[in-house]
Amino acid sequence: MPSNENPKVKKKETTRTFQSVKGMHDVLPSDEPYWERIEGAVRTIAKAHGFARIEPPVLEFAELYNKTSGEESDVVQKEMYTLKTKGGDFLALRPEYTPGIARAYMQNGLSRAAQPQKLVAVGPIFRHERPQLGRARQFTQIDLEVLGGVSDPMYDAEVIAMFHGILTDIKIKNPTVKLNSIGDRVCRPVYKKQLTAYYKAHESQLCEDCKRRLDANPLRLLDCKEPGCEELKENAPSFLDKLCVACSNHFKEVLEYLDEIKIPYSLDPHLVRGLDYYSRTVFEIYAEGAEEEIGALAAGGRYDYLMETIGGHVTPAVGGASGVERLIAVMRAKEVPVGVAGGKAAANAKKVFLVHAGELAKKKAFSLLHSLREKGIAVSEALSKESLKAQLKVADKEGIGFALILGQKEIYENTVIIRDLSNGVQEAVSLDKLPEELKRRLSAK
Repeated sequence: MPSNENPKVKKKETTRTFQSVKGMHDVLPSDEPYWERIEGAVRTIAKAHGFARIEPPVLEFAELYNKTSGEESDVVQKEMYTLKTKGGDFLALRPEYTPGIARAYMQNGLSRAAQPQKLVAVGPIFRHERPQLGRARQFTQIDLEVLGGVSDPMYDAEVIAMFHGILTDIKIKNPTVKLNSIGDRVCRPVYKKQLTAYYKAHESQLCEDCKRRLDANPLRLLDCKEPGCEELKENAPSFLDKLCVACSNHFKEVLEYLDEIKIPYSLDPHLVRGLDYYSRTVFEIYAEGAEEEIGALAAGGRYDYLMETIGGHVTPAVGGASGVERLIAVMRAKEVPVGVAGGKAAANAKKVFLVHAGELAKKKAFSLLHSLREKGIAVSEALSKESLKAQLKVADKEGIGFALILGQKEIYENTVIIRDLSNGVQEAVSLDKLPEELKRRLSAK
């Protein structure tokens, strides 16, 4: 049958209207004040605590996450964006920061630099999960990591305090901290055996994912949000009852450091994180009244065994992360005023160094560090080193101008010694007058 169409008339092409990919959003000009506020708080607090920027690439070998995050984790099983290159490499878009930072620490010889390495990163993360309020498939994460040195509970508390400080600085009121310890290689196997026995007795009530996890990694059952599994969790064995002496003492000290700086917290004996590399301390921080709707605003914990899984040595490490979009969602919901970026000035970085003498002085020094940083005075430290000489050696290496020395005598007298490291002259100053005295001396330098 002959066609009625005129061959000289061109068929009109359909124009496609493009939309953003599902779960990936544009950052619009109206969002900018929130980003400035959050980024300003992160920069200021990171600088005050002596954290330096690191930025691993967005693409890593997928095996890096399989080995560290855990092949049974949701991140690896369901959420990673993976691709195969023309050369045959199997890569993944970054689903979290920690494994990449650990790999960079090892590959670039950061273990040979001063320990611990305190690192901060802010950048895009990709997870193929169900989009919802404050959770997208591409989102921006704030990441804080302390790697190397010794497994000091003080650094667990410092990371928690920094995230608490960021939330407070951007005017998210009364953030609540939940804490647990999930033990180490000594005590965790005993707990896992008891946990497995408990869930085996209720296997028919578990969701399909948890039935699969039961033999592979029973700890993951405590992280399930399905209603039936949530109910079972309430009567599951408590980890805090099964900790060995070393883990119990470590966790006790973390809580003591938080008490020193008056950060409120609650213990959650069933709190675990969804990634395999965690050991000992785990934490989550929530906004008041937004726990169910938004979820955790910051979370993390200790991961002393992660470096070993990628070919390194056992390396003490602790860290945490927070999603910028979640923070913005809470700020909008609570109508937090934005404008000038948050954060107190920290222009005096690397000019003051705090030294302690003795275990009691160490906890008081941690509290003093927090207080001075809150007042905009950046103070560095080497509190994980016990001897006065070793700490002052670090201060000298960093080119510090003033050392603050806190010992048992100073604690009883409510004073601290200020030593001018350029000439060795020192004097005792009341703790009440210390911030003003430091600012005066720093401005005169």
